[in-house]
Amino acid sequence: MTGSPADARIRRRSRRRAAAFGIGLMAATGAAALALSPLIPTVNPAIAGLPQQTAQGAAVALIQQQSFAPLVKKVLPAVVNISVTQTEPGAEEMSQQGRLAPFPDFRGSPFDEFLRRFFEQQEPGGPHHFFPPIPGPGAERIALGSGFIVDPSGYIVTNNHVIGSAGKIVVILQNNRKYKAKIVGRDPRTDIAVLKIDAKHPLPYVEFGDSSAAQVGDWVMAVGNPFGLGGTVTTGIISARGRDIHSGPFDDFLQIDAPINRGNSGGPTFNLSGQVIGINTAIYSPNGGSVGIGFAIPSNAAKPVVEQLEKYGKVTRGWLGVQIQQVTPAIAASLGLPNENGALIALVTRHSPGARAGLRQGDVILSFNGHPVKELRDLPRLVAAAAPNSEASLEVWRDGHRITLQAKLGEYPNTPQLASAQGSRPEEETRAFALGMHLAPLTERLRHELRLGKDVHGVVITGVDSGSPADDVGLSEGDVVVSIDQQPVDTPEQAVKKLHEAEKSPRKSALLLLNRHGVTEYVGLRLDGGKEG
Repeated sequence: MTGSPADARIRRRSRRRAAAFGIGLMAATGAAALALSPLIPTVNPAIAGLPQQTAQGAAVALIQQQSFAPLVKKVLPAVVNISVTQTEPGAEEMSQQGRLAPFPDFRGSPFDEFLRRFFEQQEPGGPHHFFPPIPGPGAERIALGSGFIVDPSGYIVTNNHVIGSAGKIVVILQNNRKYKAKIVGRDPRTDIAVLKIDAKHPLPYVEFGDSSAAQVGDWVMAVGNPFGLGGTVTTGIISARGRDIHSGPFDDFLQIDAPINRGNSGGPTFNLSGQVIGINTAIYSPNGGSVGIGFAIPSNAAKPVVEQLEKYGKVTRGWLGVQIQQVTPAIAASLGLPNENGALIALVTRHSPGARAGLRQGDVILSFNGHPVKELRDLPRLVAAAAPNSEASLEVWRDGHRITLQAKLGEYPNTPQLASAQGSRPEEETRAFALGMHLAPLTERLRHELRLGKDVHGVVITGVDSGSPADDVGLSEGDVVVSIDQQPVDTPEQAVKKLHEAEKSPRKSALLLLNRHGVTEYVGLRLDGGKEG
């Protein structure tokens, strides 16, 4: 090659730039190969022994040829579309925005405006040929959802909210065959339902996998019936584990970023082996559509529920009979706990397994059958997973010491009685004052106005000063102070005395047991100028 020295320098610089670009590209494709390693062989005979650059080029070609198609062909026949004829709720069940209110369990929570079950009943709208306008109260309408076959005889798993108040359920297979389905069983607490169809021949089915083996970052594939577009496949990764979205006492969701929308409810989330590791149930969305934050019930939580529904048509769970709350830093300091782990008992139901085991108000349950209770939601899941009438060992923090109690569990009530009452603004004249609280005796008139039972004792908060320690922890009018530092209080003067004693103590904190509109709850009150943590 000929040319001037300047041309030679340009050619040399071009070669150096090309070499640098090639190194950067191969590093990026190498990272991509690692990220997609579940989809390609660790060592491929076709590229073994080749020079490094040639082998990397072959790996890039393999990645480009990779496809989810074999996995889709394997599992798609077992995924079904579900069409449910429902009766429209009355006008009182409509939200203030003129559309159906979201699932009741979320009312009043931060997710009330954002989490939406994604089938037509819960969030109407969309193209008119998929989601017609909302009929008036009492009219029939069609809701759409997804499900999957778990047994060749025709057992199908879906969400309980997909079934809703079903009058007629039709299951549509991928070959467009339609079957009328019957409800085998449903469990509102986990939002799982099992259906059965009679196909007269064995059906394709899928199996549950081990969701505990799934890691954040693992590839997943969702299949379902979004917007009535059956057989839709999307892919993504597991974004997080153990999400609590406040839908019930057993929340432990997988978070995925595979796009899922209305109609995906009840559909499966698969791992790359074609096993179901989740049931798509909810999304977080400010606009009703997918923004890449979806939630799926883990297979390890769903499988025992499905097995019980198939066998018995209902689910039985262990029951301890205690009302619990979170241990805050202020409460931990008041009880002398080294950390905020555990579940604080606010109320023990009379004649319950917990009462017979010797549990008391103010106890903190630290472990259940050897499993640590690190967060409040750990205990309900552990107790529910145990069989009724089984023996359970409880590690409890009481009076600054760890003790062990044995309990024989009962069966979780199908219709648990929830205490509720509506407080009113008390007018009783203030009799005492401390730390921003105006206190009055619990007279019969106040008891009637606050709708409190005869078994409730204490003093009533009739006012709270803004910016006071009581205001900082959320105390309000109508709260009844039942005890202070585990000692009952019967008069305002007695309450003031105990609060002043706590204020002078080294801990500079007090543990208040309150009755708030019929619900018992502990509150930690910091007396050193700090706020509850």
